[in-house]
Amino acid sequence: MPRPMPPSVNFHLWKPCNMRCHHCFATFDDVAETVLPRGHLPRVECIRVVELLAQCFRKITFAGGEPTLCPWLPELICAAKARGAVTMLVTNGTRLGADDLARFEGQLDWITLSIDSAAESTHVALGRAVRGKAIPAARYIDAADRARAMGMRIKVNTVVTSINAGEDMFEMILALRPERWKILRVLPIEGQNSGRVEPLLCASDAFRAFIDKHRRLEAHGITIVPEDHEDILGSYAMVDPAGRFFDDVDSVHHYGRPILEVGVEAAWESVRFSLARFHGRGGDYAF
Repeated sequence: MPRPMPPSVNFHLWKPCNMRCHHCFATFDDVAETVLPRGHLPRVECIRVVELLAQCFRKITFAGGEPTLCPWLPELICAAKARGAVTMLVTNGTRLGADDLARFEGQLDWITLSIDSAAESTHVALGRAVRGKAIPAARYIDAADRARAMGMRIKVNTVVTSINAGEDMFEMILALRPERWKILRVLPIEGQNSGRVEPLLCASDAFRAFIDKHRRLEAHGITIVPEDHEDILGSYAMVDPAGRFFDDVDSVHHYGRPILEVGVEAAWESVRFSLARFHGRGGDYAF
């Protein structure tokens, strides 16, 4: 029997990024060195991957790299939406001006902002900056307000590291008013962030303390979703920029067969995935 698929998939459609976050687990340098020098599929092939994914998954999350750098991202989102999929974008927030967001209005259901701190200096130290300049907190808040006014739902992802574990983000998250705040413990992935992430590793007790410090946000209607290493590894359906499913069960990316060559079902059989872990971390929330 074919292995069951979860209802959602993350398509890391674009390797290029305008930030250099030291803890990033999706640099795909290995993909660019081996099969995809430009770090993304051609437009037509990328759209076809989305069309095939939308036949099998109820939600498609567009991620990178930084996916808003992709000039055909609106077409990808429309292709998924036209086939009935819930659409989500994970972005660093650098390209979410009014005109940028207008390209997605009526097609994008969720925007997830990757924000690790309320302090610009912390983001600079983490590499979450463009040419040494981080995004001011007010700009994230304005982007969230604009997106919400266009009917998009808001989520925030925060990676807890040794640098930001002691910070209090209560006021900023309250101002952002996301429906969900995913808090992840920084995860070392061989070949993706090795050589950079080691000084940022965070002890489990510091991670739990960060979560406990912010639990009071739940009284304001914000769902807090902690994800430690055992919650993350093997619990996501993920597609790389070359259009292949991949897994991280062993803390290293293992790539399967190309979807465009063998189809979604056969490609899915070439990677490992835990449906129990997916449900355990509440991965089916967006429907």
